[in-house]
Amino acid sequence: MPAMVLAIAVLALFACGFLFYARYLAQKVYRLDPDYVTPAHRYRDGVDFVPTNKHVLFGHHFTSVAGAAPIVGPAIAVYWGWMPALIWIVLGTIVAAGVHDMGALVLSVRHRARGIGTLTKDVIGRRAGTLFLIVIFFLLTLVNAVFSVVIGNLLVANPGAVIPIFGEIPIAIAIGYHVYRRRSAALVPSLLGVAALYLLIWVGQAVPVDITPLAEALGVEQTRNVWIVILFVYTFIASRIPVWVLLQPRDYINSHQLFIALAIVLLGVGVGWNTMVAPAINAVPEGSPSLFPFLFITVACGAISGFHCLVSSGTTAKQLDKETDAKYVGYGGALGEGTLALCSILAVGAGVAASRAEWDGLYADFGTASGGAVGNFVTGIATFANNIGIPFDLAVIFGAVVVISFAATTMDTGVRLQRYVVQEIAQLVGWRRLADNLTLAGLVAVAVPLALALMPGGEDAGYAFGVLWQLFGTTNQLLAGLALAVIAVWVTKRRSNPIAILVPLVFLVAMTTWALIVNLGKFIEQGEWVLAPLDALIFVLAVWMIAEAARGLVLAWNDRQGPARTAPSEESEEAATEKAAD
Repeated sequence: MPAMVLAIAVLALFACGFLFYARYLAQKVYRLDPDYVTPAHRYRDGVDFVPTNKHVLFGHHFTSVAGAAPIVGPAIAVYWGWMPALIWIVLGTIVAAGVHDMGALVLSVRHRARGIGTLTKDVIGRRAGTLFLIVIFFLLTLVNAVFSVVIGNLLVANPGAVIPIFGEIPIAIAIGYHVYRRRSAALVPSLLGVAALYLLIWVGQAVPVDITPLAEALGVEQTRNVWIVILFVYTFIASRIPVWVLLQPRDYINSHQLFIALAIVLLGVGVGWNTMVAPAINAVPEGSPSLFPFLFITVACGAISGFHCLVSSGTTAKQLDKETDAKYVGYGGALGEGTLALCSILAVGAGVAASRAEWDGLYADFGTASGGAVGNFVTGIATFANNIGIPFDLAVIFGAVVVISFAATTMDTGVRLQRYVVQEIAQLVGWRRLADNLTLAGLVAVAVPLALALMPGGEDAGYAFGVLWQLFGTTNQLLAGLALAVIAVWVTKRRSNPIAILVPLVFLVAMTTWALIVNLGKFIEQGEWVLAPLDALIFVLAVWMIAEAARGLVLAWNDRQGPARTAPSEESEEAATEKAAD
């Protein structure tokens, strides 16, 4: 199968999804109102609440939700064959991720841009909101810890990427100040920023940065751990400064990389006419994880991911200029991530190996496929770039820069979101000092995942990546299912048809609980007495939350059977939210 044919077919389906299904969601399900005063205007403070051009906000939202996950998950999932992975990416993106991301964004905007965990209390009930916050805190801790490990490993393995990655920071700050102070358009400055970033790739190739001597001088056994500390110091600072200074311009620069990477993939595949070396359906060895339910857990970002609802309701909702922009930012961001997942499938299915025998060696078993996912993607992208005349060594650095840029942007947003969650939990339990002190909350948001990232274990991967990461997929997909449940209750209360939300909700909850049960048996059998209790706890939380959501949905449905009422107005929703907050 020519890779170009697959690419064109998938992109055409994504275009249809945006043109038709996203329009249906915007007009009939979420009923977006162009005159609604969004929280970005209502609570504008120049730090977190900043009305933002939809193209700039798309850049922030997409790069925040993307990270390394839509690269890693699909690169692993090809183990079962490229066809099942690609089908899930297409269907998951169009009928699940877009619904989830846009819905979480609109729901938050209609409730003062509050986080999904807190507003669950208003939509379903106090118990559900508390349970949701616990799941969110665990997931964010895991994401921030693991992404720091992934970035640290990539910086050690690709010292040529250090200068472009860290050079992007002052470039983004300069663009942020230029755009904000002069009220100018961001497109041209950000394109110049991308050009400067790629010039730094040549500098990085000529001057690779290896901090191993520094690690040895500090007595640190693994160089990666020095990078991890540096990353968390940076993200603490980045999470405390206004979004327009660094977060928005850096995200906008990185969003251009999606289109550049896609252009390189399409041009490279077209020139080289690469075919899918990977099998459409792979006969995996006995003892491997089964396709059902684990494909739908392995490919989260790139199909549907619970982390997205945290970004939608955390940072994006505070910057949405017009409610109607939610279609472009929320649904469009999901399509952007699906496109990145497509690039990953093509890279590891057609670019990483020249023959089936070579590919089989890279995907000999599930452990080998998982361990080599990032490297396989970088090699595949480098192969496509080499097809159009870019030197292979330089192309490898480009591929590493793409992965690190997306992962670092997700960390930026993840730490800021963790600070919000810490403040929400502190407010819930009455710790006013922690709830009101941004610096103290930021320190807590950094300290917990930093400690987890530095914890030894799991061989060379560290405890977070080598052990606890096995719980990420189920926790992440559980969060997506719970977010869909909250959105479904809210939509039902507004007398819209919730079927577009209920279909992915039922499927996702079924796959997640199935995976939790299977993993629990495996962890007990293997004597994993840390993972087994955590898996059981997550399962109990899942069942509890499903029961709470089902109860809320039944009550909302019964209520809509009563006398017809007009849809809640802006004023009544605001008043109800204010009252609930009090």
